[in-house]
Amino acid sequence: MKKYILSLAVLFALASCNKTVIDDEEIIPTHVLTKEEQEKLTPDEVIADLKAGNKDFVEDNLTVRNSTKLVREAALGQYPEAVVLSCLDSRVPVEDIFHKAIGEIFVARVAGNIVNHDILGSLEYACKVSGSKLVVVLGHEYCGAIKSSIDGVKLGNITTLLEKIDPAIIAAKQNFSGDATAKNPKFVDEVCKFNVFNSIEEIRRDSPILKEMEANKEIKIVGAVYDMKTGEVKFLDY
Repeated sequence: MKKYILSLAVLFALASCNKTVIDDEEIIPTHVLTKEEQEKLTPDEVIADLKAGNKDFVEDNLTVRNSTKLVREAALGQYPEAVVLSCLDSRVPVEDIFHKAIGEIFVARVAGNIVNHDILGSLEYACKVSGSKLVVVLGHEYCGAIKSSIDGVKLGNITTLLEKIDPAIIAAKQNFSGDATAKNPKFVDEVCKFNVFNSIEEIRRDSPILKEMEANKEIKIVGAVYDMKTGEVKFLDY
């Protein structure tokens, strides 16, 4: 028993010696975005900021933030610069891929990054109520919802969700030459792109609030696709 206790003591001592200590200067001196700072931002500046954050992510420029401190600072208010409509997929860590911390972006997630009334309400809240300057519809490679929709999957409430992707499949097929099935990654990518465009059109069509804000240049509504192999977010011309 004494040997066993001694061994544990040695292990704990070694663990303490090997513990990584983070110096204060290594922690990013970040703070929660204020209303005044948010108001000064333009949609184009927010796009540039997201691109810069994604570049850091792709280049593996790891950062250390005091998230506990940020939680406390954001408790009484939040003024994120953008709202991202992303897929449910666990392989798309939205805050991480844009190198954003607590209080910097809103994230709405739903399989296939489709649009419905609840999503529209969330986007309107982010922009009209909380002042976000940008709406990003973010698709991604190897999307399970896209593949299932192409395959015509019918299962419970999933059926209705997948049907919202059907217009993107029809659009993708118009000028696509090759195997237009879920087994062809190129076709899946094409449907993914058109699904992003379709969601943008639905936002503009079904949300007079966001359409007016965009017309007044208060916000921009843009599309992007996340590359799972490289970590790069490619903003789409539309």
